[in-house]
Amino acid sequence: MAKKKEVTVEEKLRALYDLQLIDSRIDEIKNTRGELPLEIEDLEDDITGLNKRLDNYKVDIENLNASITDKKQAIEESNTLMKKYTEQQKNIRNNREFDSLSKEVEYQELEIELAEKNIKEFQAKIAHKEEVITGSKEKLTNLETHLTHKKNELKEIMSETEKEEAVLNKKSNEFSALIEDRLLQAYTRIRTNVRNGLAVVAVERGAAAGSYFTIPPQRQMEIAMRKKIITDEHSGRILVDIELATEEKLKMSKFIS
Repeated sequence: MAKKKEVTVEEKLRALYDLQLIDSRIDEIKNTRGELPLEIEDLEDDITGLNKRLDNYKVDIENLNASITDKKQAIEESNTLMKKYTEQQKNIRNNREFDSLSKEVEYQELEIELAEKNIKEFQAKIAHKEEVITGSKEKLTNLETHLTHKKNELKEIMSETEKEEAVLNKKSNEFSALIEDRLLQAYTRIRTNVRNGLAVVAVERGAAAGSYFTIPPQRQMEIAMRKKIITDEHSGRILVDIELATEEKLKMSKFIS
């Protein structure tokens, strides 16, 4: 059985730096989109929320109309009872029964008055909700128009880089597969924690790229020897020497614009 080739530290460093070059270019492409993806997401959330509120308003109006129907039916029933009690009064022979029926008539009159008041209140609420619905529909139309514009803007930007991004993503996955899990996890963790996503940087002019802290000469020699993975004590980034970085940039230029 053939012995599996052992990967040297230098090969690991080159693979890590190549991955960093690819991922940095992907970051650049995503940055060209600016805040558009977030703006689109916010607009979609606003539209979803507004549609939900419109649905709720429609249900409210349906319920109010049902309540109006109930009150109108109650008025009809009260009118029927009033007519009945009034007819009965014509055949009453004593005052006690007459007064009792008069109270029933008065009660039904009050019921009708209350029902009519409720109907007016319900109608006012419906008018208000219909006014809100009209304004909400106008707002919804504006939001949908704005969303379409933003999506077209994003589509136009993405169409310019879509092919390159697809190639880079494929290469990112390929290079990630070449790196042992422990190192890949460390790389991903560092990228997540640093603002510019640079987990692997070259030593330039005695310091890690983007840093003002000088690296001791002995440490720089160890980095240049490529015998072990060395990280920057200030930022935690993985360090490579400038010669390795230059060679990998030239090699990767066929993938990276």
